[in-house]
Amino acid sequence: MSPGSGARGRVAIVGHGHSQVWRHAPRALGAVAVDTARAAIEDAGLKPSDIDGFVTAPLFPTAGAHTVEDGVSTVTAQWLADHLGAAARYAAGFQGIGQLPGAVALAVGAIVSGAADHVLLHRALHNPPGRYHGNPMRTAGGAQQWTAPQGYFGPLPMIALPYNEYLQRHGARREAMATVVAEARKNGARIPWSYWYGKPLSPDDYLSAPMISDPVCRYDCDLPVDGVAAFVLTSAERARDLPHRPVHIAGCASAAPPRHRLPLHWPLDDIMAAGTGLVGRLWEAAGVRPGEVDLPQLYDGFSPFVYFWLEALGLCPIGEAHRFVQDGRIDSDLPGGLPVLSGGGALGNGRMHGVPQMLECYLQLSGRAGPRQRARATVGVACQSSPHFGGAVVYTAEPT
Repeated sequence: MSPGSGARGRVAIVGHGHSQVWRHAPRALGAVAVDTARAAIEDAGLKPSDIDGFVTAPLFPTAGAHTVEDGVSTVTAQWLADHLGAAARYAAGFQGIGQLPGAVALAVGAIVSGAADHVLLHRALHNPPGRYHGNPMRTAGGAQQWTAPQGYFGPLPMIALPYNEYLQRHGARREAMATVVAEARKNGARIPWSYWYGKPLSPDDYLSAPMISDPVCRYDCDLPVDGVAAFVLTSAERARDLPHRPVHIAGCASAAPPRHRLPLHWPLDDIMAAGTGLVGRLWEAAGVRPGEVDLPQLYDGFSPFVYFWLEALGLCPIGEAHRFVQDGRIDSDLPGGLPVLSGGGALGNGRMHGVPQMLECYLQLSGRAGPRQRARATVGVACQSSPHFGGAVVYTAEPT
C-alpha cells in the first residue's frame, strides 16, 4: 500500500481471535489455527462461508534446521481456507521483509481491488522440540564461511552487535533496559492468554539473568511459543454493518533492504538509516504526523528494538531512548506515560512475531481493551522486527 494508492482508510479490522499461548501446544498448530479462525469470524459477526480471502505471513522464524510442514510447524493461507471449508477467491502468503505489515498490505490490496470481500489474516507460530536455534552445520560455504565457523550464527549475536554499538556510542548502560523489560512483562502478566500471565518481572530479576550473547541476557529475548492469532478485514463500507467498532488501516510501509552485508551483520547505522526512510514513507502513506500517534506499539522480539524504534519514529532524539524510557515515561499505568508496550509485546507474551502490537492497536482503537482501555486512543502504530528489516502499520479509530 503506497502513497497515492487511494487505499487510505478504505479497509478496516472488524474482529479478532487469539489462542492460548503455550511453550508447546497440546494440539497440532493447524487445529489451533482452525479454532482461532472460527473465533475471529464469529467475533466479526460473520460465518466461514462469508470469508473469501485468506492471507498470512507463513515464515517459520527459527535459525535451526527444523522441518517445515503445513498444518504442523506452519499454517499457510490455502491450508487454513481448505480446513475451514471456505471457497477462497484469494489466498496469499507474504514473503519478504516485515511479516505482518506485508500480510496487512496483501489483505488491503485484495479488498480494495475487489479480489475478496472479507479477508481472514492469521499468524501461526510454532516452537519446535529441541534447541530452537540449534546449528547442525558441519561445513559452511559462501558468505557464511566468514561468520558461522566463528560462532556468528543465529539471531543472538546478530542483535548483540548493534546493541553493543548503541551502548558504547550513546553512553547507555544495561541497567536502563531493565525498565523496558519490566514494563513489557507487567502488561503481559495481565493478559489471560499470555504465556507470562500472572508472572511479572522485576528490574532485579532482569539484571540477575544469565548472559547469553553479551550484552544480551535471557530476558532481552522473547520466548519461543506455540500460538495463533487471526483478524478479519473488510471494506470500511461493509464494516459499518458489523457488530464492533471498526479500526481503519491508514497506511503501511516496509523497510528497504539494507546494503549488502555478511549474513546477520546488522550495524547500528544501517538500522537507523533504513528506519528513517521507512518512517518517512509510513507518515506519507498514512497521512498522519508523529505527534498524532497516541498508541505506538513497538516491536520487542529483542529488547534493543524498543530503543531503535523510539528513535526511528521520532518519539525521542537519536541516542536518547535509554534515558527516555526512565522515570515512568513509558509506564502505561501513568497518565503521562507513552504506552509503547501496553499490550505486553513479545517480551510480555511470547514470540507471537508482531501480533501483540497489531492486537493492541485493534483492541484499544475499537474500545475493546477492557481494564487496559485508554481514554483517548485514536491513532496507533504497530511495528514489526527491526526498523531496517521489518515494517509498520498505522491504524486509526476513524478513517483518515
